Amino acid sequence: MSRITARRRITRVKLGDSPIRQEDVLAVEEPLEIRVGGRSLAVTMRTPGHDFDLAAGFLVSEGVITRGGEFAQARYCAGATVEGVNTYNVLDVTLADGVAPPDPSLERNFYTTSSCGVCGKASIDMVRTQSAYEVAEDPLRIDAAVLASFPDKLRAEQMVFEKTGGLHAAGLFDGKTGKMLVLREDVGRHNAVDKVIGWAVKEDRLPLRGTVLMVSGRASFELTQKAKMAGIPVLAAVSAPSSLAAELAVEVGLTLVGFLRGDSMVIYSGDQRVVEVDATVKEGSFA
Repeated sequence: MSRITARRRITRVKLGDSPIRQEDVLAVEEPLEIRVGGRSLAVTMRTPGHDFDLAAGFLVSEGVITRGGEFAQARYCAGATVEGVNTYNVLDVTLADGVAPPDPSLERNFYTTSSCGVCGKASIDMVRTQSAYEVAEDPLRIDAAVLASFPDKLRAEQMVFEKTGGLHAAGLFDGKTGKMLVLREDVGRHNAVDKVIGWAVKEDRLPLRGTVLMVSGRASFELTQKAKMAGIPVLAAVSAPSSLAAELAVEVGLTLVGFLRGDSMVIYSGDQRVVEVDATVKEGSFA
């Protein structure tokens, strides 16, 4: 299997001190080609590891599958080699009998990088994908104190980040108990989320009602859409959301929380799900 970290000689410089040459640990970034039934669908730049989860989650995010039973199997293609050694960078997915293959118009439209998960889509209309689940109907109510505990829990389990400082993380939490169900890391925030959703596919847990998706960076439109596609009612991030992410969250009835740090947070949509928010909330003004 491919490595998830690599060592490299570096020169560390601190003003006023002598430079130091030493070995450092980097997060690995390699391409993964995702095929469905032998036909190429997407190429993503990712950190190797949990590739089957990544492929399954990607197919949910793009509306190809909606439940675990629709994902039959995945395998690495033996023909993808360098000097006779399998690179583990080409993955072929087999869908269950009766599941329609991806629309041919999607093939090769996807090239995803570690910073952009929708690069190469032909138009903004292709970015929006219809979900099989209605998150607005999810009755989850979560205590603000439970929600505030998630960033520390996420950070404590980021084993590869601890070594490299260069990975995003996504964690799925039970909204009632606050228990972390799964955590995945990747150089791409969208890949980390797809790996979480793919884990749920393999566990046949879709839709993910009553759960919270916690991400280590910002909340983009794309991550909001991925939460919607998996039936996740709450998306929380340690940083800011984008305007389009907030608009989508309002549109579909998803609770969107940003700047979740310490004992504070900003709720951009769906504040009725957070127990501490009630009719006595004070009205403020724009900064």
